[in-house]
Amino acid sequence: MKRFSNSRLLSILLLLNSTILCSHPKGSENQLTIIGSENLDIVEIIRKKIDLRIFPYGQLAETLKAAQQGDAIMLLADRYPGQQVTIDESLFAIIRDKQLRVYLEYPSSVPGMHFGEIAKPTNWRAVVNSNFFRGQPASLQILGINGLHFVTSETEVASPHIVAAQVAGFDSAIYGLPEKADPLLFELPSHNLLVATTSFSNFVTGRFAPQQEWSGIWRTILEYLMPGKEVTELVWTPEVTATYGRDEKLPRHYQRRSVERGIDWYRNAKMLVDNTYADSLQQLVDNGISRIQWHSQIPLGDGSNGSLECIFSEIDENGSQPIGISMRGDCISETAMAFALSGKLLKDKESFTIAQNLLDFYLFESIAAQNEYADPNHGAYGLVPWGISSYSWYRANYGDDNARFILATLAASAILKTNRWNEPLVKSLLALLRTTGKNGFRGDRIDLPDFEANGWQYYYQREVMNLSPHFEAYLWACFIWAYHQTGDELFLERVENGIRIMMEHYPDKLIWTNGLAQEKARMLLPLAWLVRVRNTPHNRALLQRVVKDVLALQDESGAIREELGRIEMGRYPHPQSNEAYGTNEASLIAKNGDPVSDLLYTTNFAFLGLHEASYALNDRTLRQAVKRLAAFLCRIQVSSEKHPEIHGGWMRAFDFEKFEHWGSNADAGWGAWAIESGWTQGWITSILALREMDTSIWDLTGKLTINDIYPAMKQEMLNTKSYE
Repeated sequence: MKRFSNSRLLSILLLLNSTILCSHPKGSENQLTIIGSENLDIVEIIRKKIDLRIFPYGQLAETLKAAQQGDAIMLLADRYPGQQVTIDESLFAIIRDKQLRVYLEYPSSVPGMHFGEIAKPTNWRAVVNSNFFRGQPASLQILGINGLHFVTSETEVASPHIVAAQVAGFDSAIYGLPEKADPLLFELPSHNLLVATTSFSNFVTGRFAPQQEWSGIWRTILEYLMPGKEVTELVWTPEVTATYGRDEKLPRHYQRRSVERGIDWYRNAKMLVDNTYADSLQQLVDNGISRIQWHSQIPLGDGSNGSLECIFSEIDENGSQPIGISMRGDCISETAMAFALSGKLLKDKESFTIAQNLLDFYLFESIAAQNEYADPNHGAYGLVPWGISSYSWYRANYGDDNARFILATLAASAILKTNRWNEPLVKSLLALLRTTGKNGFRGDRIDLPDFEANGWQYYYQREVMNLSPHFEAYLWACFIWAYHQTGDELFLERVENGIRIMMEHYPDKLIWTNGLAQEKARMLLPLAWLVRVRNTPHNRALLQRVVKDVLALQDESGAIREELGRIEMGRYPHPQSNEAYGTNEASLIAKNGDPVSDLLYTTNFAFLGLHEASYALNDRTLRQAVKRLAAFLCRIQVSSEKHPEIHGGWMRAFDFEKFEHWGSNADAGWGAWAIESGWTQGWITSILALREMDTSIWDLTGKLTINDIYPAMKQEMLNTKSYE
């Protein structure tokens, strides 16, 4: 038998060991090679679970050449969306020959495929298209990829796992996939290659949602790369969250703190227009630009130049949202109310100054108080235009927007103990009254050309019916307040006619705007105030009926669930086809039962209405329901150190089962993640402040008086003997 020296035997053993390692089909166990930045979100999250080796793209070639057979490698797009990942054919050959298991993002090329241009579609979402993820998420599940850019493919991809498409639905694509759907994630079996035509790796920064679904996607990708390894659930803290968890114990003074953060949002989001910035913003609007990117250097005003409308719903790849730079009357008034009430609660005199400046700006200094609206001979005299940033807004007069302007200004007047806005308030009340028909309905809107064609008398004498609480109910609340102040029966007559007809058709024959729940919520305020002036069993029964219906939508979390009515009665229902998604106003849900609260159209006004009803009825059960709703709103207030533009705000949509900000983003103007400075932020902040003060708007404004100027102004604007 031939003998080997110890040194030669050792050499043979080392050679055999090297051969075995190089031919191992599974690669190095529990080790993953990353090509790209170590600062990408996925790297930060998995580095505690998996042994990572991280190399820059400058070492791509040598890293692939040194890789062992079957190694797991991720090629991440760390310069997305500005630069694609480029790999030449020789490196793809190494991937194939070594049977490397590779996840590749945002490539400029892939073997056997012809790529086209980079697409950045609007109104498109990601959709799961296979069972690759083993039900987590399931096929047809909708995913949010914000700031989506992807490489288009001119080569057909068989059975992609995720696609981009224009699809309708809340959580899932309810009409299936359209014919046009581009692959976002697919396999290239010849190379053990999992290709993403976009970037998934900065999913935390980009605020991809829902969170649980993205956890499942990444687990599956990692298990694809490392067969046989079970990856436990990935956990991370999103950069935008609710302030408190669903079951988290609320701290002391949580409601007061919510008011503080709610009013600070206006400053953080740069909603107050500075004098040095006003002309620049108007020039942008004149050039057709309606939004700008938030940045910390935007100067902050004191209300003397008005305030902006919103934070829009679009989220870019960095997780940021733009500022809507239009100015509208209702938002400015509701913002002023929030500053006045929070100023009272928090003992902040600066907030009082801001509130007064805002109302002075719109009612005395802006174009809203000039031209047609200041001309006693014009039919629009005394009304408040929808907005002042462009003529298309200036020409429009929504009765509901005028009503909320009045309500908010009344609250601010009471807090500031001033009558400085009494004259424009009384003019507006009379202008609304004289454009409300005999049945008590005004209709959705009346524009300047309509007044020039018809005069105001036409609207006063007509017998129109508009079964839409969204547009009519808050006028009635204003009329009830005016009746209580002046004793003028004409206000009450119009209200009682309108409410009688509306409740005869309630709820199934109501015309609903984005949902039936909001129409129910809108009826609460006028019915609560009707009980204040006519506390009859009939009127109490009407209010109790609507209260019961709204509370039937309240979840145990305190949330008010969104609800759709009969589809033929809806102005803006959920999209009725994939093609309709994102093309019009729309609901946040696709069907009743979807667990979403709408804080733009329903929950905000339910909060106001239930708050006022609880004082009108003095009902303990109702007060507890309002308390649960208030706690829910404090929980879901946005918390984000990374994004000051939304920190302390309330977004339109909240999924109270997932307990995250999620909903169908179908609305063309007011999507799921929009924050409206007036309708949403203004009213929620204000009612929370009123709760801390233990008072209602009705009681707060009860000491105001307009009787000293009302008779003469009515004689000027509404001498009814001439028209009846």
